[in-house]
Amino acid sequence: MSESVISIFALGGLGEIGKNMYVIQYGDEIVVVDSGGKFPDEELPGVDLVIPDISYLEDNQEKIKGIFLTHGHEDHIGALPYVLKKLKVPVYGAPLTIGLVEAKLKEHHLLRDSVLHVINPNDTLEFGLIKLSFFTTNHTIPDSLGIAVHTPEGAIVHTGDFKFDLTPMGNPSDFRKMAQLGESGRVLALLSDSTNSQREGGTPSERIVGESINHIFHHAQGRILFSTFASNVYRLQQVVQAAISYGRKIALIGRSMEKVFEIAQRLGYIRAPKEILIETKQIDNYKPEQVVVLCTGSQGEPMAALTRIAQGSHRQIKIIPGDTVVFSSSPIPGNDVAINRTINLLFRAGADVIYGNQLEIHASGHGSQEDLKMMLNLMKPKYFIPIHGEYRMLVQHGKLAQEIGIPSENTFIMEIGDVFRYTKSYAAATVAVERKAVSAGVVLVDGSGVGDVGNIVLRDRKRFSQDGVMIVVLTVDMQNKKLMSGPDLVTRGFVYVRESEDMLREASQLTRGTILRLLDKGVTSWSEWKGQISNTLSPYFLSKTNRSPMIIPIIMEPKDEAQPLEEERVPKA
Repeated sequence: MSESVISIFALGGLGEIGKNMYVIQYGDEIVVVDSGGKFPDEELPGVDLVIPDISYLEDNQEKIKGIFLTHGHEDHIGALPYVLKKLKVPVYGAPLTIGLVEAKLKEHHLLRDSVLHVINPNDTLEFGLIKLSFFTTNHTIPDSLGIAVHTPEGAIVHTGDFKFDLTPMGNPSDFRKMAQLGESGRVLALLSDSTNSQREGGTPSERIVGESINHIFHHAQGRILFSTFASNVYRLQQVVQAAISYGRKIALIGRSMEKVFEIAQRLGYIRAPKEILIETKQIDNYKPEQVVVLCTGSQGEPMAALTRIAQGSHRQIKIIPGDTVVFSSSPIPGNDVAINRTINLLFRAGADVIYGNQLEIHASGHGSQEDLKMMLNLMKPKYFIPIHGEYRMLVQHGKLAQEIGIPSENTFIMEIGDVFRYTKSYAAATVAVERKAVSAGVVLVDGSGVGDVGNIVLRDRKRFSQDGVMIVVLTVDMQNKKLMSGPDLVTRGFVYVRESEDMLREASQLTRGTILRLLDKGVTSWSEWKGQISNTLSPYFLSKTNRSPMIIPIIMEPKDEAQPLEEERVPKA
């Protein structure tokens, strides 16, 4: 009798926060959950976006039934424009999620060629031997869904990002469906959000933030600049309600803020009277106490609206004494320095800044320990795979599962590329985790280039940023073995030339000596010339400055000074 095999693995989303993509495969049928991107940190200079490696999906494209989205945050939909260039598969999501995806694909000129399906929590989709059902969850964005993939061997449930909010701004979590899944005894494996697994208790309701927003609007004497994630639609709606109550006009600043607000308003998730919205250029037409500005930049992003306002570089709005600036978000790990820098600039400009724990101005969208235990108790899974969080969060979530009775041997802390494989044969069912069994990892997006920035390029960029560059220019007559001109040393980001003339003159003489020795030996290999020049200058500069700039020799021939040596020339078409 043939075996039934279920494979579960992540191409992004295990042991990290930022990009999510999960693969659930039953036989020859593949379901992909989410397609997220991650913004780079300081270790990835020049990189615009980090996305999952989808090599496995490219090799198995004919098996993919679709990409199913849990919600519309960037770390769950951000990679779609790049994925859909490689995979011609349909995408499924709730109305707001698909609305945000449409806007993203339109920017990349992919909308006409993409197949998008709007689903709701009551839908059931059948593909061959598998069936998908959905259930409503609470998060910081409307239309958040959990996904159940039903197979003949049992259901694999993916919670998406969730918390249990008993007084939600939108629809409540569908406890009935979750309980039905658990009571059926058919939940083979649960993949559950681990972001707040180290936080005790439960996560506060979004409505608590609304009370703090009203407090701020009641006491602010001047303009209010309110900064939050653009996709936090419930938070935006609460600001709109407060603005109506206190007679303030709303100006939107920031491209993503304008885009999300427009989409959410069109779909009915934000209800704002037309007369309450004003253009940024109209702000000065109103008294300070009549204006609230909704803007991006709560994470101190360099090009975000609030950061440019704090720096005084925004073209249309400047901080004036009496402004109240609200940071309505919690810092993403690694962003603390940038956020503190922006806060200091705002204080220096005379603003009153509300941030951190001064008021309850932010409520996480991720469940804390009691929420996570409740999900586990509702689902009653046989096997548990914690997802979406840093590695320490996955481990802690595994411990919580053990507290509610899931055996440690049935909990699997996995890493990118690991495969949870459930095999059911005539004799018995077996479970194993195969380490690094599929091609997985990260692909770096840099401008229009996808995947063409690797470790060598990043290493060079780091050297440029840390120690600068030294360019060595010379002209050589290879036939007559003569140095015609140079070497000329040009430096950028290494030393101040006027204060280092003696060192650079000595470096030039050392380089000249190396070149003459190469000519005497009849060496014609450009790579050897480059290596010898670098081997001469690198230790010299290190001894003089304790820095090691990148050495770039440019060697030309006298017959055409624009032409390098033969080995360096670009081949003719």
